Amino acid sequence: MSDLPQAWRDALPSSAPPSAVSRIGDDLLARWSEPHRHYHTVEHLAAVLGVIAEYADRVPDPDAVRLAAWFHDAVYDPRRVDNEEASALLAEASLPELTVTPNRIAEVARLVRLTASHDPLPGDRNGGLLIDADLAILAASPEEYRAYTVAIRREYGHLDDAVFAAGRASVLHNLLSLPRLFHTPVLRDDWEDLARHNTTRELVVDLGRTEVG
Repeated sequence: MSDLPQAWRDALPSSAPPSAVSRIGDDLLARWSEPHRHYHTVEHLAAVLGVIAEYADRVPDPDAVRLAAWFHDAVYDPRRVDNEEASALLAEASLPELTVTPNRIAEVARLVRLTASHDPLPGDRNGGLLIDADLAILAASPEEYRAYTVAIRREYGHLDDAVFAAGRASVLHNLLSLPRLFHTPVLRDDWEDLARHNTTRELVVDLGRTEVG
């Protein structure tokens, strides 16, 4: 997904005013390019959009999923605990100006909020694909997964090692306690076991935890 401005335009209605499309798109890209981000960057956005593009035919509203990808980490401050809610509110404030229908705006906001739990309900195909795309890094190669953990640690550089390790372990425990990490059947088949291996290894080897369930 090399042309992010074009991907942004493609997710919007043809009736969206060009000036608003450019202004809001530029604002989003600026947010994704903030200097305190090391993993939650434009590269992560492009990767999420790439997964969605590949499996868009599996969901009822692919444009809602694409727009949710753009907004899901638009507000990202490691020092706050309401990033997902703030990102959903940004979507709700921005999308009416782009002539997105109220029903789709509601769906986009719902999907963004879902990234707080990463736990869509059974049958929620829109939510499942967004979560699958967001968590795809968990099923990366060992080298890519290691680079991801290093980048996450840099984003939380304001925390000392013990505090970070406790918080990161809590995140991993919560993920591993989910009945499944991936929801789109083909992705679940390909990624679930590897993702659980990677996250368990981080928990046990990198963070020194013995309880993984």
